[in-house]
Amino acid sequence: MARPASVSNRRPSSSWRRWLRRLVLGFAVLSVLTTILLRFVPPPVTPLMVIRGLEGMAAGKGFVIRKNWQPLNRISPAMVRAVIAAEDQKFVHHFGFDVDSISKAYVNNRDGGRRKGGSTITQQTAKNIFLWPGGSYLRKGIEAYFTLLLELFWNKERIIEVYLNIAELGPGVYGVESAARIYYHTSARRLTARQAAMLAAILPAPRQWSPARPTGYLVHRQRWILQQMRNLGPLSLN
Repeated sequence: MARPASVSNRRPSSSWRRWLRRLVLGFAVLSVLTTILLRFVPPPVTPLMVIRGLEGMAAGKGFVIRKNWQPLNRISPAMVRAVIAAEDQKFVHHFGFDVDSISKAYVNNRDGGRRKGGSTITQQTAKNIFLWPGGSYLRKGIEAYFTLLLELFWNKERIIEVYLNIAELGPGVYGVESAARIYYHTSARRLTARQAAMLAAILPAPRQWSPARPTGYLVHRQRWILQQMRNLGPLSLN
């Protein structure tokens, strides 16, 4: 009589593992298909946009999302160069991760320095499209998975194009086209090198800093980005 009970006790565990395998497989298939689809279709909205919109509603400011998608050929080359200079100078060479930057950021943060991130543009794009803000190990692990998918199924042109169209650049402001119109009354296509460098300068804290009211630190960072833009040399995203 004891043997059937033992078999019965194993059944729930086997069923749980079967459902877990199905869940993991379903997530993998859905994530791959979504990544391939977004290779050709602009993301209509991102989790961050929704979260910020809900936060705005809770604060009585309304649900505000200002974005205007532009293809890469309608965005100033200076803007592309400024973002790469400011955020990820090895962008065209790595496969989604900059190990040196990650290691330096880890040592700096461990030793109590001013907190830094080692995220590449691909990682930030993956986070912005698919995930929520935060620094948990679970979210970081999922971010790494989507980073690999982007590098596998997209090219560098698509990654930078999407990033420049969904990056947060102010309260309720997403993408360089909206930022160019709001801050400089121009289009993303007509941004100058100095304007592009200032927009890139606020990326680490877009709700804290504004190109309309640049602090001394922002002006210094803008100058540094302009210098880095000159030092980058020719860029090839192909």
